[in-house]
Amino acid sequence: MVKLILTGAWVCIVTLATVYFSVVMATAPADHAEADKPALELSKGETITVPVITKGKVAGYFLSKISFMLDQKKAKELKVPMTEYLTDALYTMLVGNRMVDIADTASFNLDDFRAKVKEDMNKRLGDEVVHDVLVEQLDFLAKSDTRVGGGNDEMKKPVKIVEGTPAEGAEAAAPAPAAH
Repeated sequence: MVKLILTGAWVCIVTLATVYFSVVMATAPADHAEADKPALELSKGETITVPVITKGKVAGYFLSKISFMLDQKKAKELKVPMTEYLTDALYTMLVGNRMVDIADTASFNLDDFRAKVKEDMNKRLGDEVVHDVLVEQLDFLAKSDTRVGGGNDEMKKPVKIVEGTPAEGAEAAAPAPAAH
């Protein structure tokens, strides 16, 4: 009978120690490395159409959808509608800049493009708000390939410069070419 009571007490002590250890480990403070990382949030980009102007005339359109990973804390401090603000900044940055050579799209460097977009966005925002640039779509559609520009009954497909993957939770929608 004594052995049975001692065995029961031993099982209770081991069980209580295991539960205590589990609770202590579950509520332990996070590592300092994890605390230093900013909380990031996805700001889904809108599909935008940027006209390419050559010699004073519209030569075609860039169709792009670019999303951003933002520092959640810094983005909330700005108190601006981030999607609209980032779309405006992206449009302003792309219009007039020759970041993509239409004649030689094979030489397009996606990493340089992302770095330039991130740098320009953070410069405009005045802080390191943008942590990553996600390119979901970057196509070129020549004006001659549109119904309005070339008078064709059938519209041709745009030239894929970059074929990205949609951001998590983003809707896959085909952009419509802009009318001018």
